[in-house]
Amino acid sequence: MPTHHDTAAVTAALDALVAAWNHHDADAYGRLFTEDATYATYVGTLYQGRGDITESHRVLFTGFLKDTRLADEVVGIRFLGPDTAVVSGRGDTYRKKRPRRLGKVQTYTLIRQGDGMWRIAAFHNTRRRPLMEAVSFRLAPGLVPAAGRA
Repeated sequence: MPTHHDTAAVTAALDALVAAWNHHDADAYGRLFTEDATYATYVGTLYQGRGDITESHRVLFTGFLKDTRLADEVVGIRFLGPDTAVVSGRGDTYRKKRPRRLGKVQTYTLIRQGDGMWRIAAFHNTRRRPLMEAVSFRLAPGLVPAAGRA
């Protein structure tokens, strides 16, 4: 059964991910993933393996995402066993002021590896579309997630 320490360790791994992003350190960012990790971006690009994830972020940190910061919010952590955790969250990148509403929905699958470290084995990022979501909820109220029902 997972302990408070396990939850703290998973959260610390995600905090380290944010710190690596905020320092634009692609190597530190990549080390937080397993060797065979998968990484799906919100535009649909699928990176496979730590090397691919590291190198793509090296390019992003010096190009499209130069000088950005990462905002991340854990919505929930579910342990699927003693060494596997699925984290649901929200996130976004920003340059000046952290956005009030984070525009991406994210899912991380972390595993505890032989060295005791929790690393990300899979990451999926999708853009949240609040207007489309609101319209669909209005037209079909049964689509509202249980957590969002009053």
